[in-house]
Amino acid sequence: MTSLSDPAFALGAVTVVIGVVALLLALSRHKQVRRCRALDAALKNAEDLAQSTEALRRGAESRTKDVEARAAQFRDEVSHLASVRLPALALSLISSHHPVPGLLHEEAAPSKDAELLDSVLTRVSGIVLKERGRVDAAARAALRGASQDSQALSYRLQSELEALQQEFSGSRSVTHRVLTADHLNEQNLRLIQRTAIVCGAWPGHVRKDTYVAEIVSGASSRLRGFDRIKINSRLATNIGLVGRAAEPVAVACTELMANALEHSRDDLAVDVSLIRTGNGSVCITIDDAGKGMTSEALARGVRLVSAEKQEVMLTELGDPPSQGFVAIGRLVADHGFDVSIDNPSPYGGVRAVVTIPPNLLTSIDEEAEPPSVMAPLPATAPRADRRPVPVADTAPADAHSRTGAPGTAEGLPQRRRRGTAISTDELAAPTPRAPDPERSLATWSDFHDGLKSGRNGIDLEETQ
Repeated sequence: MTSLSDPAFALGAVTVVIGVVALLLALSRHKQVRRCRALDAALKNAEDLAQSTEALRRGAESRTKDVEARAAQFRDEVSHLASVRLPALALSLISSHHPVPGLLHEEAAPSKDAELLDSVLTRVSGIVLKERGRVDAAARAALRGASQDSQALSYRLQSELEALQQEFSGSRSVTHRVLTADHLNEQNLRLIQRTAIVCGAWPGHVRKDTYVAEIVSGASSRLRGFDRIKINSRLATNIGLVGRAAEPVAVACTELMANALEHSRDDLAVDVSLIRTGNGSVCITIDDAGKGMTSEALARGVRLVSAEKQEVMLTELGDPPSQGFVAIGRLVADHGFDVSIDNPSPYGGVRAVVTIPPNLLTSIDEEAEPPSVMAPLPATAPRADRRPVPVADTAPADAHSRTGAPGTAEGLPQRRRRGTAISTDELAAPTPRAPDPERSLATWSDFHDGLKSGRNGIDLEETQ
């Protein structure tokens, strides 16, 4: 019994051991499987992490390239702004014919970058305009002060020359040189006065009420080549201009005549006409036979002489500066008359019209203040043919016709008897003016003094 049970026991023990080993192997294998699965999962996670890291790296590289490209593009835009757009902006502020270019990469540029760069142009433009205005205002003030001082001295010189002309009775050549000096001073005074007006000063001369014809003739006497100006007046001799507008209108007429003389040949005349319109205004028309104005110059001139007060930079007047239209525009805006230059002259040049409204006109007593002998006389209207008017032969016949014929009702119209006709010469004969002894004496005295002065001048020339 004992010998048979020992092998069985040993076999059972071996079986148990084998079972335990198998169990242990199974457990170990299960652990290995789980560990392999964990390792696979970790490896897979590592691969996913590596892939995501690679994707991030590639994304970072792409974004870095985009940033670098955008930075390079922005640098190009800034360089384009500094080297091209800002200089073009400076030229554009001087003349609108110089356009400002856009962005270098306008389609690819982000909107924020475009707004930023455009804001730079806007800020620079505002700063430049403000600084230009400050510098121009300072230049105007300095030039205005210098012009007013020179203008005052020129007026004093003019007074001295006029006194010298009245007191001096020397030779004819010296008198001529004094008159030449006076005319040169007038031309110099006109240039100084125009500059002062452009710089914001008033005309610098106060007049009393003046005849319109005198204003126009005086304006022409301020110019070199005044002998080319032909003035034709159709105004009544008593029409005058109020004192506050006399000098401004004279300055405007002077500048328009100067422009007409300058832009026409020296052998061509400038026609000036004075006429009163139906609404009571006075028109001064200046026609030249020059080449006219280009459309651009005409548009600029119309804008400058308009009644809209506008600030024109001194640097915008050209080189040499053209100040005439600017001065006219300031006077038109300040004093209420009108100037137009947009009509062609019948002679091929430019027609300038100065329109003086009725509120600036006045009537002057010709007896108390006679007009100057240099003022143009009004043109006589053509005499119209008048038909002869029949009159009654005798006064009794007229009385008979007025009292009525016998047998007719009193007061009824009766046919007049045809009488003799009065000739046209008798109707048109002027009524003789009553002689004025005092005026005749004054005229004869002036003639005698002039004759004596001329004789003295001839004697002095002969003795030299």
